[in-house]
Amino acid sequence: MGSLHRMAVLLGLTAVLATSVAQAEDWKVAKNEDGIKVSLSEVAGSDYKAYQGVTLMKTTMAKLRALQEDVSGACAWIHECKLQKLLKHEGDQSWTYTQFNTPWPVTPRDSVLHITTLEGADGSLTRKLEGVPKYIPEEKGFVRVAKVEGFWKFVPKGDQIEVTYQVHTEPGGSVPSMVANKFVVDAPFNTLKNLKALAEK
Repeated sequence: MGSLHRMAVLLGLTAVLATSVAQAEDWKVAKNEDGIKVSLSEVAGSDYKAYQGVTLMKTTMAKLRALQEDVSGACAWIHECKLQKLLKHEGDQSWTYTQFNTPWPVTPRDSVLHITTLEGADGSLTRKLEGVPKYIPEEKGFVRVAKVEGFWKFVPKGDQIEVTYQVHTEPGGSVPSMVANKFVVDAPFNTLKNLKALAEK
């Protein structure tokens, strides 16, 4: 029954990832530096672009997984992360709370994520990210991110691992387009650059 359930979850995740990718198909490279390629895509019905960062890291899956699963420690490498904590962990699922720094005059944002981790038969690892803004009450002084949809994917490539970080968010409240446009490039680039530095140590 366990393997049947896992298969159902995997098929469900594949469908969700396919939907996310279908919503954001026309990727355009926005930055390609230090071995990190950041691409952006318009998302139908949204004012905010989806972002995708891809890079190769000379590290192990175990080290990447440990860096990802250290929820409070991960704040050190996630772009503009102020604080992050684990709310709940259950099998291959976890719920996290994050506070972000934002440039003036934008009110700081926070988000609650439901993360589902799945191992592929090819040795790959996928961590699906889904915003669950109503999971805990809102914090005073923060605007809750209204929607998050994305994933981390780690695929072994010889002695390296290809890391893909793809997300689309609806930040809630009002965000000037100049700030939003900068964030969708800086977030994947800086997050991957910081993670790579730690993973390759």
